[in-house]
Amino acid sequence: MTPSLQFGTADPGVLYQLRPAVFGLVVDDGRLACVRVSRDIPYLDLPGGAVDGDESEEQALVREFIEETGMTVRPLDRVAEAGQFFRRSDDAPVNNLAGFWLCEPLSINPESKLESDHELVWLDPLTALAGLRHDAHAWAVATWLRHPSSATIRNTPVPRPLF
Repeated sequence: MTPSLQFGTADPGVLYQLRPAVFGLVVDDGRLACVRVSRDIPYLDLPGGAVDGDESEEQALVREFIEETGMTVRPLDRVAEAGQFFRRSDDAPVNNLAGFWLCEPLSINPESKLESDHELVWLDPLTALAGLRHDAHAWAVATWLRHPSSATIRNTPVPRPLF
């Protein structure tokens, strides 16, 4: 599968593993859930990751949110899709073929979190937009901010850009 929108640049002659992936957009009190990943070079991502085996995107998203943040979510609406060429922490070349979902936060249980190098952080959506590691994630946040269903989630106003 080739996404209609592709971010990043593939290194010439390098074979990139195609990796179905999914990432979530959760807002609470006007702030967007992100994960700060503490590795050799720290970075900021949307919560989510690979779709494993026979999982649906929704199933993978629920699993990834729990593993990375301890948060249980309910996927509501698939708002964007894009590819992202990048190198994983182990330098493996990957092309994430990702769906981006608007999700409702249901609960947080820190004991459920499995990935110790991931920290849940709540950011103003425009701050997140500027700081996310992947261009595909930033594009998905911008698309979400412009999507009609982003007006409210759990009756919480979402800040809108003033331009």
